[in-house]
Amino acid sequence: MTAHRITSDLDGGSTEPYSGHAPLEDGDDRIARGLVRGDEHCLAAAYRRWGRLVHTLAARALGDPREAEDVTQQVFVAAWRGRAGFRPERGTLPAWLTGITRRKIADALTARTRRTELAATLGAALEHEARTTERSPDRVLDRMVVTEELARLPRVQRDVLELAYFADLTQTQIADRTGMPLGTVKSHARRGLQRMRHSLALAAADG
Repeated sequence: MTAHRITSDLDGGSTEPYSGHAPLEDGDDRIARGLVRGDEHCLAAAYRRWGRLVHTLAARALGDPREAEDVTQQVFVAAWRGRAGFRPERGTLPAWLTGITRRKIADALTARTRRTELAATLGAALEHEARTTERSPDRVLDRMVVTEELARLPRVQRDVLELAYFADLTQTQIADRTGMPLGTVKSHARRGLQRMRHSLALAAADG
């Protein structure tokens, strides 16, 4: 099942049971066992039945409805991908989903902390430079151009290049700071620079 197909089901796609199947709403156990078998319609039924519970738990912990929506989506995607590990005879599906929700909430809080630390690092670096460096007009212009181009990049690429450019961190230091693998940091940096070069080349061609 593709990620697009999962998203489609969760967003309210067709919920009619497969031909020959009994109705999905007969009980929690039927939904749980159908999910384990790989029945996509059981995934949609589980979302309809427990999606609000998952969202409520996430919203209470995160205090952000949008983040809670993201976590809810992640929980049911994770449930689909990890369905082989669920044993209906050992526990209920709501309890299993609640366990996944707790893990996804923890991941979201960790990511939030990392974003806060990145912002603090960049702010401190910029403040230090403003206090200690008398910048020439050309350097001010360069910084404005770089800042404008960085703002156009995807968030992760922007974060990596801002740490490299403004905080003067090496790629290894960026990997340590963000928790990303070094290869991922290098990939984001390379792609971000390619995007910026392409954008600047187009601007130069336009005069």
